[in-house]
Amino acid sequence: MTKLSVNINKFATIRNSRGGNNPDVVKAAIDAQRFGADGVTVHPRPDERHIRYDDVREIRKIITTEFNIEGNPTEQKFVELVLETKPHQVTLVPDALGQLTSDHGWDTIKHRDYLIGIINVFKKAGIRVSIFVDPIIEMVEGAAKTGTDRIELYTEGYATQFPSGKEKAVATYVSAALKAKELGLGLNAGHDLDLQNLKYFAQNIPSLDEVSIGHALVCDAIYLGYENAIQMYKRQLI
Repeated sequence: MTKLSVNINKFATIRNSRGGNNPDVVKAAIDAQRFGADGVTVHPRPDERHIRYDDVREIRKIITTEFNIEGNPTEQKFVELVLETKPHQVTLVPDALGQLTSDHGWDTIKHRDYLIGIINVFKKAGIRVSIFVDPIIEMVEGAAKTGTDRIELYTEGYATQFPSGKEKAVATYVSAALKAKELGLGLNAGHDLDLQNLKYFAQNIPSLDEVSIGHALVCDAIYLGYENAIQMYKRQLI
């Protein structure tokens, strides 16, 4: 079954809006695991506007499931944090400084040499590497030449098109997934997946290892409760 990794960044966003430690993001990680999540994802950014670097260190101490750290490896501080905390997986995302949220994958052809080098750094430390990729066959093929273990398909395009035609929305993702499998790449997915579109995506994408979901799940948790929301998302992946 496809694994669910819960991105807890939004808990940190709420905490930071008022100062103090409410909600407690370490407890959010503990509870995500307790409520059935298969992993916890965090995405520390240079300005620490949500997850802080010290949060990552504290969360690492209590992880009993899988820990996934996302971020832009061009920031040396991020690279050092990953090598220090040694998560199970690092997901490399080409965010610009100050970017609101991730909105595109790597150009794996243009940046191939850079990706080969930085991926090797993490793999030497025993960390599985995934890179953010758009559902474009050439980008998947380029990813396979970098040495990455997995790709994470950026799914905003799917989520945007889903209400007006789910078959068309998922088509390029199916093709990209098949190519990834052919090339021996593991497959993750994330961005704007929710209770309305997740089940169809998971049913139609072959060999989907993991989805990372944060914003939608936390929004649903406000109305449904945190434990219930996690369980509802996991049921979409059956």
